[in-house]
Amino acid sequence: MDTKIGSLDNCKPASNDVCSPVNGTVSTIQGSVSPAVVNCSEATLGRHLARRLVQIGVNDVFSVPGDFNLTLLDHLIAEPGLNLIGCCNELNAGYAADGYARSRGVGACVVTFTVGGLSVLNALAGAYSESLPLICIVGGPNSNDYGTNRILHHTVGLPDFSQELRCFQTVTCYQAVVNNLEDAHDMIDTAISTALKESKPVYISIGCNLAAIPHPTFAREPVPFVLSPKLSNKMGLEAAVEAAAEFLNKAVKPVLVGGPKLRVAKACEAFVELVDAGGYAVAVMPSGKGLVPEHHPHFIGTYWGAVSTAFCAEIVESADAYLFAGPIYNDYSSVGYSLLLKKEKAIIVQPDRVIIGNGPAFGCVLMKDFLRELAKRLKHNNTAFENYHRIFVPEGQPLKAAPKEPLRVNVLFQHIQKMLSGETAVIAETGDSWFNCQKLKLPSGCGYEFQMQYGSIGWSVGATLGYAQAVPEKRVIACIGDGSFQVTAQDVSTMLRCGQKTIIFLINNGGYTIEVEIHDGPYNVIKNWNYTALVDAIHNGEGKCWTTKVFCEEELIEAIETATGAKKDCLCFIEVIVHKDDTSKELLEWGSRVSAANSRPPNPQ
Repeated sequence: MDTKIGSLDNCKPASNDVCSPVNGTVSTIQGSVSPAVVNCSEATLGRHLARRLVQIGVNDVFSVPGDFNLTLLDHLIAEPGLNLIGCCNELNAGYAADGYARSRGVGACVVTFTVGGLSVLNALAGAYSESLPLICIVGGPNSNDYGTNRILHHTVGLPDFSQELRCFQTVTCYQAVVNNLEDAHDMIDTAISTALKESKPVYISIGCNLAAIPHPTFAREPVPFVLSPKLSNKMGLEAAVEAAAEFLNKAVKPVLVGGPKLRVAKACEAFVELVDAGGYAVAVMPSGKGLVPEHHPHFIGTYWGAVSTAFCAEIVESADAYLFAGPIYNDYSSVGYSLLLKKEKAIIVQPDRVIIGNGPAFGCVLMKDFLRELAKRLKHNNTAFENYHRIFVPEGQPLKAAPKEPLRVNVLFQHIQKMLSGETAVIAETGDSWFNCQKLKLPSGCGYEFQMQYGSIGWSVGATLGYAQAVPEKRVIACIGDGSFQVTAQDVSTMLRCGQKTIIFLINNGGYTIEVEIHDGPYNVIKNWNYTALVDAIHNGEGKCWTTKVFCEEELIEAIETATGAKKDCLCFIEVIVHKDDTSKELLEWGSRVSAANSRPPNPQ
């Protein structure tokens, strides 16, 4: 029997082996399955869970120990294919699993009951908003305590153990509370397979006394499960393609725009096929950066309304037809609801639905299938790209810095641009790094991640840890503001323990600059730290670490040469001192528009 785990049509099979995921999809197992009988001492719930995680492509689990999960952690450690990475706190463990899932297609974290669960909740909410499959495992109360009216520690002092579960129900697509062994096998397998099918986080609570107990249902190696692929309705697909082709083929200057849901729809390659077939100009929404190849000859930049890449918004908004693949229109991506788009000109393609202008909507149509079939029906039309080519003026260079002049942010990112290659990946923290990193031109193979929908300040430290652990062959370049770093700085220590070689640019401008540009106040000013000294203290002589503080372009150039040369095998922390008002012009524009949207008065009743 041929079996597979994960996305059936996106993984390259490897006979009898776990293969590396392709384009962030979940790993595959294929081959003849003859599950071996397991000796009784290994036929435990903990062992089954560990093997399941390895089967779906999770080789690193991010954890924080607590008395309710310690025995479970013993069984995870005992699994040869699983590496347990202890984090400084649960929030960072969740962020790390988020970063890991962005590369591997799935991530996992393990925390303890309630005090750990409620701490990791914020990270799970972010993963839910970004459609990332995360397996959140919680060590729960002893199974004998359920229904006894007892009050347990790590709770709010009520004999009701469901508080944590109720909180997780809003940010996970499936919840399994395992407090007996009879149905544990089924509940765990259902939770994991649901996370993969829905591409959302799931919650698994395991009674602290159950992980080490053998049970007949675990007496064999876990049989790899098959996830039935979602299929398009053939009649609906044909009708949608016919209507869309007619809509686009009669347009004079149509354009294509890629959005963030290309990832969850696993439609990035199909979108490129459509771009190649149509010859249209192609842009990307800010939250979709990294999902569309920027080296494509018809790529015109990021469409972000008033803060778009130069000349991009003019081409998109003046088009007489535009296809958006997987968009999310929120107040941030729409720059305070200021996009100059018209519904009657738009084809909106969601992962399983197509809406054409003010006309028909087609359900049960998968984005990947729709884009591929539409590519076969489009007439070649490069008018919009030719218009872009006519009006395009190459980007100017930042003003040349005088010797020892205080470093400007635009000069910093000019040098970061030169560092990028197919062997690097960029992690951009919420804040001005959003806007500066958007302007980076990603070479082929260069990874790029940021969290736009949820926008949790501090996300990038944990996400950098997880992403770098998932792809050790890439050098991760993280751009983090000082305010964000203060939220989650501790897990630089975990990066050092794991031997990671990330380059962190800590941009020190003395506060929450993104908040300043939306609405300023004394609460946006933070206590300045000696960040390099802090990282040196975390390093404490254990692991490979190099830090420096730069004030001018000459020092920056020297620091980058050292980080990419003599210290290329180290975690490199470069603190960049810039003026508190040195922000991108895009942030200034965006901040004023978001402020206006936030401060709209109530509508009269």
